[in-house]
Amino acid sequence: MEDTSSARIRAADADRERVATTVQTAGAEGRLTLDEVEERLSRVYSARFTDELAALTTDLPRPAPPSPGFPLTREALRRHPALRVHLAVVVAIAVLVVVRWAVLGAGFFWPAFPVFWLGMSLLVHARVRSVRQRPRAAVPY
Repeated sequence: MEDTSSARIRAADADRERVATTVQTAGAEGRLTLDEVEERLSRVYSARFTDELAALTTDLPRPAPPSPGFPLTREALRRHPALRVHLAVVVAIAVLVVVRWAVLGAGFFWPAFPVFWLGMSLLVHARVRSVRQRPRAAVPY
């Protein structure tokens, strides 16, 4: 008979805490009764292997990934110098086209179109940066 326990991975305290948080969240959402939460938490903290932890959350839905906020923030500008340069270029071109419009005395405010597309390019740039920098979510057990 082959020893299957040697192929199993031992659970770390961080693994247990992650599963305990999942169980507590499910209880807070009303997916588990108080008795079920207590029972599962006692089994979480007594689990020795990760497959035992996985069995405690298989019937629970996975959490939805966090929705990203507005991509163009001061923090994003601080972290990404390319965004600062892009913002400076957008502002400089916007000022130039508005000044040109004002000096030429055109009645129709045509700079609205290039300024809009410049702003959109900046938002797309910031969004791409935020998606690339988003940490990968750990898979709960």
